[in-house]
Parts: sequence; structure tokens; C-alpha cells
Amino acid sequence: MGKGKKRFKKNKGKAWDNRETNEKGVTKHYPDIIRENANFEKYYRMQNICPDEEFDQMMAMCRQSLPASFRITGSRSEAKAMLHIVENCLIKDIIEVGKSEDQQVEIKPFALPWYPGKTAWQINLTRNDIRRNEAYARFHNFLVWETESGNTSRQEAVSMIPPLALKVEPHHKVLDMCASPGSKTAQIIEMLHAEDSKPPEGYVIANDMDNKRCYMLVHQGKRLQSPAFVVTNHDASQFPELFYTGADGEKTPLKFDRVLCDVPCSGDGTIRKNIDIWKKWNCANSLSLQQVQYQILKRGMELLATNGLLVYSTCSLNPLEDEAVVCRMLKEAKGSVELMDIDLPHLKYLKGLSHWKVCDRDLNVYEKLEDVPQKWATTIHSGAFPPSPEEAPSLHLDKCLRILPHQQDTGGFFVALLRKTESLPWEASLTMNSESGSDLNNVDKSSSTSSDPPPAKKPKRMQGYKEDPYIFMSDDHEIWEDIKKFYSLDESMKSVNFIRRTEGGKIKNLYLTTDGVRNFVMSNDKSVKIVNVGVKALVRIDNKWSKCNFRLSQEGLPSLCSSIKGRRLHITKKDLMVMLEQTEEDKAPLLEQFTEKTQEAIKDMEGGSLVLICDFPIEGNGPRCYLELVGWKGAVSLRVYVQKSDRTHYLRLCGMPIPKYGVEKSSRQTPINGKEEANGVTENNGNPKDVKIDPVAGVGTDVILD
Repeated sequence: MGKGKKRFKKNKGKAWDNRETNEKGVTKHYPDIIRENANFEKYYRMQNICPDEEFDQMMAMCRQSLPASFRITGSRSEAKAMLHIVENCLIKDIIEVGKSEDQQVEIKPFALPWYPGKTAWQINLTRNDIRRNEAYARFHNFLVWETESGNTSRQEAVSMIPPLALKVEPHHKVLDMCASPGSKTAQIIEMLHAEDSKPPEGYVIANDMDNKRCYMLVHQGKRLQSPAFVVTNHDASQFPELFYTGADGEKTPLKFDRVLCDVPCSGDGTIRKNIDIWKKWNCANSLSLQQVQYQILKRGMELLATNGLLVYSTCSLNPLEDEAVVCRMLKEAKGSVELMDIDLPHLKYLKGLSHWKVCDRDLNVYEKLEDVPQKWATTIHSGAFPPSPEEAPSLHLDKCLRILPHQQDTGGFFVALLRKTESLPWEASLTMNSESGSDLNNVDKSSSTSSDPPPAKKPKRMQGYKEDPYIFMSDDHEIWEDIKKFYSLDESMKSVNFIRRTEGGKIKNLYLTTDGVRNFVMSNDKSVKIVNVGVKALVRIDNKWSKCNFRLSQEGLPSLCSSIKGRRLHITKKDLMVMLEQTEEDKAPLLEQFTEKTQEAIKDMEGGSLVLICDFPIEGNGPRCYLELVGWKGAVSLRVYVQKSDRTHYLRLCGMPIPKYGVEKSSRQTPINGKEEANGVTENNGNPKDVKIDPVAGVGTDVILD
């Protein structure tokens, strides 16, 4: 065994690589996967998931690659400007390139008709077409850089549906139970920030059971700059009891207004994108997932407030993962949960199924549980079977949505919207504990699923990595008075909503949260594993030119800016262009390079961090664009303090040429390392790791190094 390992190491795995090379020694690609699976076709024809006359059309569409789609971040103040650029520049450019490339099929980008505000787009090119064809390099780089800066999101069209069905409003408390990689979470955050002028009353708890995937959520939160965002790390099916603290100081069970259960699934609805499914698919995959899916849905219902809404969704076509799970929930809830209609005009879909067939791996059909042989007894459960003809009408499973690939040239998807009308039958024990005045913190999770008193258990040890503590600021902290005075913060900005991640030594970063998030963290810090909270607002940067040791962070500026009454500098578009065109990271534009009005306004301002405000119309009769950016005044210089991806975005808004780093088509994108973006990790000795110091102003600029 040891020798075998040595030989493998010596050959570096080449003995196992049977790929062919061409005459120049270049490795050829693996043979294309044949997009055929007889059992897949037989199974879904048997399930009647679409009319017989459409089935061949559906299968033909499944064999085609998925078209690309993207979404403009709707909560950003510059969203209208971005939409104008997409419609009047990029889309026209793509169409013209398509004509010049002599495409057999006309390239037709279009706004998804069912997505509000024309902010979601689809184009009949695959991601590989866009990535590999130099003719589409401009469009590809637009997607890469604008996604990195948080202004667009590359997302499959059908996966945009669940957040729309939830109808999230700014005051809602929302739980996303299986949130990673975070595209749906991002939509929810956008809806929460619909009122751009003030922070939301509600918040989003984004959970995932995989610690590494949680840091992908951290990356999403960083891009979307929300103080009302928390990342947690728990098994969704066993998510802990939560509490909030009332004005009287007493803890009360916390329930959510909206819950998203986008559960793990077999994913055969993504067969156009994940072509390995053609080789690996079998119907037994769904049987093994069904129990987990139900437990997540059940826990989501327990955490949902009365009259709250929950969306259950999968990217599976299989009714065993879809209607069967919803059906079981409805039957066990005994009238306390109901299916609701989903109103999305212009979305093409089929109604949910009320009858389906239960099969084993070999496609043997079983009409009832008693027919299941012993070898499948542990896999096929009673919850897999459809309702009887007598009970089916009362369940209204037809209110579920089935989106099939051939209907609007998308992937396959399933969505169900459920409303909790009253407490679930097994929640009675929690109510009794609350009324009897017992300590709610000691209520065992099993009491939420049974009316019998639970046996005494040892406290459950939290699994995974230990996170650093979250420490909220106090009004009398020594640094707060300096910050408040330097930036002339008004009384609406409370020090108690700022947190740090270190108990001793110098504070490196301060993160801004909302009142609701602070209550959540302080009420649940012992029972919930929190990975990330809020948005970075202030960063320590010891500098002789500034009387305040904390500079503003662009991430937190949208939430902080309305409270900053001093250190605000209005600049012209010309001034902004001077700063954006400065591509040498170790230099800053001198004050004499700016307009006379700007020089006059800044000459008596103290050095240090400040807010740059610029208001200008987008070229080509576009809407006005209002920008608030972090700047820095040095001894004789003024610079904008933004990341490279953001710099590219603002150059685009100004109608300026994109510098080399923004147009080159890179074979390697900057890796997403959310763990280094989590609270308190990116700073080292007071300066960001990837900052180069300006010898004139004595301050660095955030960049992403290629």
C-alpha cells in the first residue's frame, strides 16, 4: 500500500490520466457527455409532469445548454443608471457583435417579463459562449467586474422566483435556512432595503450548515453592504430556538415573518447546466433526500410567525422532492398551514401535481406502502405516496408552481408558497412552557415536535469552528467621542450599534448593525453560532494628517452617510474623473488638479477621511446618478478610496474608458475568500493587507490584487 502511494506520487497521477494528446502534445478535452438517459425519460414520462404533446419538446430543451442570465442590483441608488447602460450600450453592442460574427441564431437579449423593473435579463448565449468568445469580451468583463462590486448578480433565471414569491418588506424578519451560495439571499437583502433612504427595521438571517459555505455568504453580504445581515452556521433541520429581548428586559421566543426553505435536492432541474446528471441520474436519489427536505421544511414552519409566509423550493423536477414533501407538511399540520397562490404575471408554469408514482431504483412502481419490499423499507416511507383522491382536493397542491425548461427557455424549478394560519399541533408544549414561566432558554428542541414532556438532556455542544466574540460599543468608550466629533454624527447614530471583534488591544474595525440585529445577537449569542454580523463602517488607520484614527469604509457608507453632517464635499463629475483616472496606486491627484470650486471648498478642511458627493446625468439622455464615495484629504492631495472593482464601476457610470485591468479578459478571477472578509480578519497592523501607501497623503487605497 505504501509503495503504491509512492509510485502514484512519483508519476503525479499521470498513470490514471488516459486523455489523449494531439500532435503538439496538448491534452484534448474529455469526450462530450451524451445527453441521453433512458430511465430519466421513462420516469418523467410516467410521472406526467407535462402534457404528452409537450414532453418531447421538454426533453429536446433539456439537451440544450442553459442561456446566461443576470440581474441588476435593485436596491442600489445607481440601479437606474446601470439599467440605462445595459439597455443602451451593452445590449446594442451584443446584438451588433452577434451580427458581425455571422451567428446562425439571432442574438436576442431581453428583460425577463415576469421580473419587476426590467432589472433581470436573459441572453441566448451560454456562459461558455460568453467566456470563450473574444467578441463578447466586453460583456463578459462587465459581468465579472459589476458582479464583484455588487451591482449585478449572475444568477439562473428560475432561481430568482422564490424571493419574489416571499414578498419581503423592509420591516420583515427573514430566515434563509439553506442560504449558500447566496444569490437568493442577495435578492432578499435588496427587498429589505427597498426604502433606500433609511436602514430597514427588519433583518435577514442567512444560515448554512457548512462552515466554508458560510463564508461565501459573507462575500455576498460584503458586496451588498447591509447592516441588517447576519450569517449563522447550523444544520437547518435542527436550527436552535431563538429569542428577542423586549423593552422590559424579558426574553420572548423569536418568530420570523418570512422563511425561505430552498432545500438540498437532487438538482435534476439543472440538467441543462450540470450535464453530469445525464450520466448519474436515478430516481433513488430523491428517495434518500426526501426525509431531510421534510425536516428542514418542518423546522422552518416552527420558526415562522402566525400569518407569516414560507417558500419551499427545489431545482428538482421530481414530485417526491416537491409535492410529496409539501403534502406531508399539510397533512401533519392539520389545517394550521395552507398553500397560497403565487402572483407573478407573465411567468409560464404548470400547476402542481396531485398524483404521482413511487418507484425504486429499477423503476418498479408501488401503489401503497404495503407493497414495498423489505429491501426498500428503510428508503421508501409513507410520506412519499400521493394523497388519496378524497383528500387531494382539500390540499390544493395545484397552487404549487412547476417551471419546466421548454416553457421559457430556463432550467427546471419547483416553488410552493405556504402560510401559517395558527400554531402547529406539536407546538403546544412550547406554549405551555412559556405560560408556566419556565426558562425558555432551556427548552429542548424535541419539545417543538412532540406534545409529550421531553426527557432531560445534556446541553448540546455546538459543532464547528469557534468564532471570535461580538462586543458592542458603549457610549462612554474613549474612541467614540473622537469619531462622533470628527464626522459630526447626529444623534440617530448610536454607538451601541457598532461592534468590534477583539476584547483587548487596539480596535481595528467597527461594524455597523441595526437595532434589530443588535437585539438578535445579544439575545442569542450563547445558543447560535454567528459567523458574521453587519457591515464594516470604520477602519483604524493611524495617520498624522488626521485627528481621527478611524477612516470611513465604502461598504458601510450607504448606511452611515445620512448621519454624517460634517466632512461632506460636493464635487463635479470632472473632479471625480480626475481621481478615477489615477491608476497608479501609490499616487494621489494633487489639489491643484481639481476645479477651483472644489479647491476652495476643501482648502480649510482638516486632513483625513471624508464623504465625496457627486451628482451628474448619465450620458445618452440617461437618468441622474447620485454617488456618495469615501475620500481622503492628504496634505496636498485628494483621492477616492474605493476598490478596483468599484473604480471600474464608477468609470463606467462616468462614460469613461475602462483601464486595462477592467477590460482584459482574465483566465483567472480573484478567488472568493469570504473567511478573510469576515468581521475582523482583513486588517493587519491597522492597514489592509493589500494596501499600498501614498507617500504624499500617508494613506492606502483598497485594491484587489490579481
